[in-house]
Amino acid sequence: LGLLYQEYRDKSTRQEIETRRLQDSQTDPEESSPSEETPSEAEPTSSIESKAPPQISLLRNSNSRFNLWQDLPEIRSSGVLSILQPDEIKLQEAMFELVTSEASYYKSLNLLVSHFMENERLKKILHQSEAHILFSNVLDVMAVSERFLLDLEQRVEENIVISDVCDIVYQHTVNHFSVYITYVSNQTYQERAYKQLLQDKPAFRELISQLELDPKCKGLSFSSFLILPFQRITRLKLLVQNILKKVEEKSDRETTALDAHKELETVVKACNEGVRKMSRTEQMISIQKKLEFKIKSVPIISHSRWLLKQGELQQMNGPKTSRTLRTKKLFREIYLFLFNDLLVICRQIPGDKYQVFDSAPRGLLRVEELEDQGQSLANVFILRLLENADDREASYMLKASSQSEMKRWMISLAPNRRTKFVSFTSRLVDCPQIQCVHPYVAQQPDELSLELADVLNILDKTDDGWIFGERLHDQERGWFPSSMGEEILNPKIRAQNLKECFRVHKSDDSQRRKLGSRNRQ
Repeated sequence: LGLLYQEYRDKSTRQEIETRRLQDSQTDPEESSPSEETPSEAEPTSSIESKAPPQISLLRNSNSRFNLWQDLPEIRSSGVLSILQPDEIKLQEAMFELVTSEASYYKSLNLLVSHFMENERLKKILHQSEAHILFSNVLDVMAVSERFLLDLEQRVEENIVISDVCDIVYQHTVNHFSVYITYVSNQTYQERAYKQLLQDKPAFRELISQLELDPKCKGLSFSSFLILPFQRITRLKLLVQNILKKVEEKSDRETTALDAHKELETVVKACNEGVRKMSRTEQMISIQKKLEFKIKSVPIISHSRWLLKQGELQQMNGPKTSRTLRTKKLFREIYLFLFNDLLVICRQIPGDKYQVFDSAPRGLLRVEELEDQGQSLANVFILRLLENADDREASYMLKASSQSEMKRWMISLAPNRRTKFVSFTSRLVDCPQIQCVHPYVAQQPDELSLELADVLNILDKTDDGWIFGERLHDQERGWFPSSMGEEILNPKIRAQNLKECFRVHKSDDSQRRKLGSRNRQ
């Protein structure tokens, strides 16, 4: 394909955003959209009777553009568009996108290897161990993509109407896609090594800049090539979801799509866990070194423990009855480390250390928001420890720096607490929704990274511009700036999004049972 995968992916997701915008402005979500338009009746069609299906050599044509299946000359000249139902044409488009995007992805991988990894000057600059960390097993990933693409291409060329692609996706995911887990799990070390090389080796920095300026790269950065495998395996799952939404219910194609989606979801989860495990272990060791216990010491490092949120809050001094006192010393600083199973309450001391004076299991925490008590007590909430370090109940009146920070702490401390809006997992008929129009990279553990065209249920929002959302395609939850998205106003589109989401996950009964308790992390 003429487009590198980064370009292809950007065009595809932006087209998805525009399609949803158009649907949102219409009263009927079934109305046609730019990305799914059916051929005009006025267009001449030729009979396809007694004709052998023409081969589509799209994947071998380096000059091919970003096309729809129905726009291909072979398809238009065949007359097949006058025979197929509109729903089948939409399904063909969904399968075709999976194939062409894999071709574009393979092209970008090939450029990463040939233009960067195999550059002779770069080989001389990098030590063998540095090159290994930087490029990991990308050759294995590229070989898997090539094999996958060849099978997809063969299927496309079997018949002008694509029979299925999800059976191929399933076979390759089960038998070959474990290479993605290896590559993605190395991401933390890869990013660190790249930053260190840029800092320590001027020759590396200069060469990478020169290579990036080559017209082949089309203005794209070296790091955008390194992250391709992680982006692809995630996107592949979404492309299968898109096919699943369009296949006929209770059909063979639905079965293969569900099977492929389930296996891809397993790989994506393993990739995510691989990344998290690497970074979490180092983070826990770093935190352990900073803590000094005034109370009985609690072992912090555990394979099943990770940080959810940390930060400074203001603790109110004195009994509750003194909260109407007008004094600037009403509050004093404390510092909280919240893990998935434990809360540690500290005071910061010199030397970037923290003295721990209380703790409690996360499951024994309760929070309560105070009613408006005036400016000095704005954004104040009560934190109750049902059983603290002294085996007794304790209460803390805490003040956050903003409304969003208060809500973020309350939801993190007590994840089972009811949010403003009910989540996807409740099977609510309608719920506020938002689609991402600007990508966002999480800055804190309680935030959610967003990709273009992600659709989320809005669970809570603040007056100072933050949203607590639940992404529909994987039920991941987190906070993000409201400026990253556009609210979906059409209730029919919101209902359609939920219906499609339920269908994607309907085959996994165990997942359905877990949905209500998901993300108490």
